[in-house]
Amino acid sequence: MSLLDMNRARLAWWAVGAVLAAALAFVFYSFVGTFVFGIFIYYSTRPIYRRLNRRIRPPSLAAAIALFALALPALALVAYAFAIVASEVAKLTSDGFFDLSRYPITTEQLARFTDLSALLAFDLSDITEAQVSQILRSLGSAADTLAFFGIGAIHLFVMIALAFYLLRDDHRFARWFRTQFADDRGVMEAYFTAVDRDFQNIFFGNILNAVLTGTIGVIAYSALNAVAPPEMAIPAAALVGLLAGVASLIPVVGMKLVYVPVASYLLAVAYFTNPAAIWFVFAFAAISFVVVDTIPDLVLRPYVSGRSLHVGAVMIAYTFGPLLFGWYGIFFAPMILVLVANFARYVLPELVVGSPIRPYAVDPAAETETEAGDAGPPVPTDASSGGESEGTGDPAAERETGASADAGPGSGAGTVNEDGSTPS
Repeated sequence: MSLLDMNRARLAWWAVGAVLAAALAFVFYSFVGTFVFGIFIYYSTRPIYRRLNRRIRPPSLAAAIALFALALPALALVAYAFAIVASEVAKLTSDGFFDLSRYPITTEQLARFTDLSALLAFDLSDITEAQVSQILRSLGSAADTLAFFGIGAIHLFVMIALAFYLLRDDHRFARWFRTQFADDRGVMEAYFTAVDRDFQNIFFGNILNAVLTGTIGVIAYSALNAVAPPEMAIPAAALVGLLAGVASLIPVVGMKLVYVPVASYLLAVAYFTNPAAIWFVFAFAAISFVVVDTIPDLVLRPYVSGRSLHVGAVMIAYTFGPLLFGWYGIFFAPMILVLVANFARYVLPELVVGSPIRPYAVDPAAETETEAGDAGPPVPTDASSGGESEGTGDPAAERETGASADAGPGSGAGTVNEDGSTPS
C-alpha cells in the first residue's frame, strides 16, 4: 500500500471519527441537563459509595445502597411533609368554613353515581358540541400531563443509571483513558486529577450546603417560634427549616419556594386574627431572607463547594449559571469553571511561554534529573580505569542498567566469561 493510500485511509477514519464525535456532542447538547445532573449525583454519592465498597460486595450492591442512601432521606422528608399537610387540611375541614360535613352527598346523588342501568341507558345524543370540545380539551390536558411525568421519569432513570455505572465502573474508564491519552510528562493525569478533586468538592459541597442550610433553618425558625405570638407560631418550624435546606438545591428561586408561602400564610393569619402581630410576619421574612437564604448562599456555599477555587469565581458561577443555562446551570457553570481554572493553572502558562509542559506535581529532584538527561549523553569513561559508567539519558538503557544492578551478586548479570559468553 502506498503512502498516499495510507493517508487516504487515515483521513477516512478521521472523517468517521468526526461524524461520531458530532453525533455524540449533539446527544449531549440535547440532554445536557440530564447528563449534568447525573454527574452531580455521581459525585454527591461517591464518598458514600467508597466507604460502603470497603465493606459491601459486590460493587453493584454498594453503588445501589449509596444512591438510595441519598434518595431515601429526601423521599422520607417529602412523605413527612405530605403527612403534615394532610394533618393541617384535616384541621381545616373538621371545623370552620371548609367543613365538608356541611355539604353531604345525598342518597339520591350517591345512587345516581352507582346506578349501572342508568349509565348504560345514557343517550349520547344528549351531549352537546360544547361538552364534547370540553371533554377533548380535558383529555388533551391529561395526556400532556401524563407525557410530562413520563418524560420526567425517563430522565430520572437516565440520571440514576448514569450515576450507578459511573460509581461502579469509574476506575475502568479512568484506566482506559489514561492508557489511551496519557503523556510522558504526566500533564494530562495531573490536570484531570485536579478536575476530579474540584468536582468532588463542588458537587459533594452542594449536599453539604443543603444540610448546613437546613440546620440553620431549623435553628432559626425554632428560635423564632419561641418569641412568636400564640396564634402566629410557624407551623411545623423544624419541617420548614428542613424543606428550606432541600430547596437550596433548586436554582434561582431555591428557598423562596418554602418561606414565601409560609410568610403569606402568616400574613393572612395576622390579618384575620391579630393585626397587631403583623411585626412577626416581617421578622419571619427578614430572618428567612437574610439568615436562611442570603448568608448560606453567598458565604457558606462558595466555601464548602470549592475549597481550591477562588471564592468569588465560584459565587459568580453559581449566580450566573442558572441565568445562562437554565435549571441545570447551577451544576454546569461550576463544571466549566473547574475545567477552565485548572487548564489555566496547569497548561496555559507553558503554552504561552512555549516551554515543555510539566505538571506542578513533578518532584524537583526528578525534574533536575530529566533536564540533565535532556542535555545530551555525557562522555563515557573507561571502565578499565576504575571510573563508574554514567547514564546515557536513554530511559530504556537506564532501566536495563538498573535491572543489572538490582540483580545483585551471584546472579551472573553484568559478567562475562573469557570466551565472551555469559554464565548460565
